[in-house]
Amino acid sequence: MTAAGFAGRATAIDREQTRALHYLGNYVRRMPTNLKRMMENAYDWEHLPFVHPQAFSSIAIAEEGRWGWRAEVGLPAETGGGTQLIELLVDPAAGYWATTVVEGLGQGTQIHTQARDVTDGAGAAEEIEVDVRFYLPQAPETDEQSAMILGYLQAQYAGLYDQDEALMVARQEALDKTRDLASDRGLPDTVTLGAASALDKSKTHRVALAPGDVAVRFHEGAWIAHAAVCPHLLGPLADAPIKDGVLTCPWHGYCFPVEGGREVDGKPCTLAASAVVAIVEGELRISRR
Repeated sequence: MTAAGFAGRATAIDREQTRALHYLGNYVRRMPTNLKRMMENAYDWEHLPFVHPQAFSSIAIAEEGRWGWRAEVGLPAETGGGTQLIELLVDPAAGYWATTVVEGLGQGTQIHTQARDVTDGAGAAEEIEVDVRFYLPQAPETDEQSAMILGYLQAQYAGLYDQDEALMVARQEALDKTRDLASDRGLPDTVTLGAASALDKSKTHRVALAPGDVAVRFHEGAWIAHAAVCPHLLGPLADAPIKDGVLTCPWHGYCFPVEGGREVDGKPCTLAASAVVAIVEGELRISRR
């Protein structure tokens, strides 16, 4: 049913069609990340309801490919609810993507985004800049209405990019750390955190063992340990919520048994087995399984 709503649509961006639309204005922002992370973020439809819950309550993918993706998204009840059919087409070589509301609130609205490297004096990329351009199917009735709609969209995208920037920066840091851990042949099989009675039970303690990064937490009256990063896209699991023995990744909603194992909803992803936690002579000891 969802896919039928996209029938007959092209998979390449037609920039010329914006000539038939009303250009409302734009939102420009610089971010301390790189084009690879930005384009990865554009393709990543799964994160929308988890990283941006104020804008999306759900998403059901209809089709996806190198060209982009199409999906039905749910809108939060506090903003009026309902659904939209959204299409995002990507030109990865140009660092360009175009989002269209195919059906639902704002139908016919297009948002075109150009991302580019911002380089230093030596030509090295230090950050990126995105230029987000808003197009409406017809012009607002008054200048005041136009300014109100543009202000709303600019504020909305400022909030969305606040959240996306945090995700992209954290993912790059996780990639760098995973690479460093993989190349470090001196990681121990066992780490002692000190006297169990002196450890702060309200905090997560991170340790690097030979298998990887481990989170040690006090949960339901006992110390536990589990993988600190999600095997999907290295999302942060160190402080992820635990319910009924299941961890939920805050980036994409992937769920895993705390002790490790297959993603509980059947997604093709497996969390590494947790480390062994023991109190030996009063000290908390974490060992690889």
